[in-house]
Amino acid sequence: MSRITQVEVFAVAVPFARRFVLGSGAVGSPDAAPDQAGAVIFVKLTTEDGVVGWGEQRALPSWSYETAETMAVVIRRHLAPILLELTPFDVELFHQRAAKRLSPAVSNGFPFARAAVDVAMHDAAGKLAGVPVHALLGGKIHDEIPLCSAIGVGDQETVREHALQSSDYAGYKVKIGGDLDADTAAIETVAEVADGKPLWLDANQSYRPSALKQLQDRINHIRTVHCVEQPVPSTDTLAMQRVRELIGLPVAIDEGSFSAQDLARAIRLNAADLVVVKVCKSGGLRNALKTAQTALAGGVELLASGLTDCGVAFAAALHVFSQLELALPAELNGPELLTDLYVDGLSITKAVATVPTAPGLGVEVDEERIRAESIDLLYR
Repeated sequence: MSRITQVEVFAVAVPFARRFVLGSGAVGSPDAAPDQAGAVIFVKLTTEDGVVGWGEQRALPSWSYETAETMAVVIRRHLAPILLELTPFDVELFHQRAAKRLSPAVSNGFPFARAAVDVAMHDAAGKLAGVPVHALLGGKIHDEIPLCSAIGVGDQETVREHALQSSDYAGYKVKIGGDLDADTAAIETVAEVADGKPLWLDANQSYRPSALKQLQDRINHIRTVHCVEQPVPSTDTLAMQRVRELIGLPVAIDEGSFSAQDLARAIRLNAADLVVVKVCKSGGLRNALKTAQTALAGGVELLASGLTDCGVAFAAALHVFSQLELALPAELNGPELLTDLYVDGLSITKAVATVPTAPGLGVEVDEERIRAESIDLLYR
């Protein structure tokens, strides 16, 4: 089999088309200066046969602990030596050796860095085998993935305008930030515009259980709210359990569940009704599917999300989610929030994405642009 002979890493400050804010902080905006800590890391693997695989993950320190600097260091200094001993098909062996070199401690160790590499390995493996990534994973059951619009924290008029612009989307994910009045207004505004489409609330750890109960009382008249995601700090699983006792809405776990083991613990503690599956926090495609299988075995429903992916990771997510039955449309918001993507070959029509069928990830990466826009990182 064709061994990996070269590992390249690029950091790019990808521009946003609109301002996007979570309960845990800002993600990006059109007028923001390039932020090294929040840059996107692209990984290019080349095999001895000249086959190339691409991976990508966003650094978002306000959401998880990895930065662009740490991701680049981890990949170049710690993961590249492992990769140069393997083929793109040795995904499980890569993760085993990576976990030995960089201990996962109580959950995933450097999952965003590992996910970028994992995606690149799958891309190269699919190209070598002449099949799309979803075939490597067992085959797709869906040809298309309906998308959910991501409505960021903002004033009522901004929220309304964004929701109106997202009329093609099959659902709305509404970011809430812990301000009862502002959050109530945002939810009511989106519900009015959504006209019966499901709403998925995402607090990004910004609420206390008692305050969330007050919010739920205020929005009780809105019947289209499907669930509330990660209302309390990610480390406080017992608070998630308490939320489920206090409110009448299903509760989804996200930042509190990076791995299948994390989710198994949450299920044992009755702390979640749904789980948000993300390739980035799982550390890769197969690990994301392991979380999904743990959820199904424990009676927990599945939600799909990404982290404002720029095309490569977006395509990877489509391959994973094409195998799953999702409770709501997938919140893969890169095409909605970014000025443009760094790949060709994606098909998105009226907020429905088609699962790629060409070998590997099935997209053509704009390497010239990535190289031209790459930035230096502080650790050098």
